[in-house]
Amino acid sequence: MIDRVAAGISLRSRRRKFRLFMEHMRPGPDTTVVDVGAADAPFAVAAGHASTYNFLEAMYPWPERITAVSVDELPHFATAFPEVRTVQADGRNLPFADREFDVAFSNAVVEHLGDRDSQRAFVHELCRVAERVFVTTPNRWFPLEVHTLLPFVHWLPARARERLMARLPRQDVDGLRPLGPREFRSLFPYPVRLINTGLSVVALGSPPGR
Repeated sequence: MIDRVAAGISLRSRRRKFRLFMEHMRPGPDTTVVDVGAADAPFAVAAGHASTYNFLEAMYPWPERITAVSVDELPHFATAFPEVRTVQADGRNLPFADREFDVAFSNAVVEHLGDRDSQRAFVHELCRVAERVFVTTPNRWFPLEVHTLLPFVHWLPARARERLMARLPRQDVDGLRPLGPREFRSLFPYPVRLINTGLSVVALGSPPGR
């Protein structure tokens, strides 16, 4: 029951983020997008299906214009989304030229990078390789921790939170460092607009003068 409720909340959140992406980035058939932090996981790949970690690729009308980046190999991803180019790389050191892409997209990745220096390096790389950015993270001040479905655990002091997370049988909470809006904004090298959906915080912006 809890899993079904969580899946429903997640699906609505992903659909809302996709709508925000399309509304604010206003991509077209020639817009190049780099998605940093793609996941290699089982997929339900019916047309337009968003109940996947990679909802951008599942819903985007021009998947051939997306480059998906992951620290891991992406064999399942490549099967599910054959039109998408895949690159294996660390998001803190991307193998792309400055402003190579029109848009950099990253969904719920930055909070997994452990420390503020790594988080900042990741965000700065997104800002370096693209003209505009669309970056999301779970909102630290939402009362439910979205990875574990535990209430208030992410409000604990760092050491207590890490001890509790270490006892959980999940690898995706290792190094988890949640972000509130103020902390999230501070990672960017230029001013960004934040949209707080309650469950998530979305940052979007471009360098001054662009």
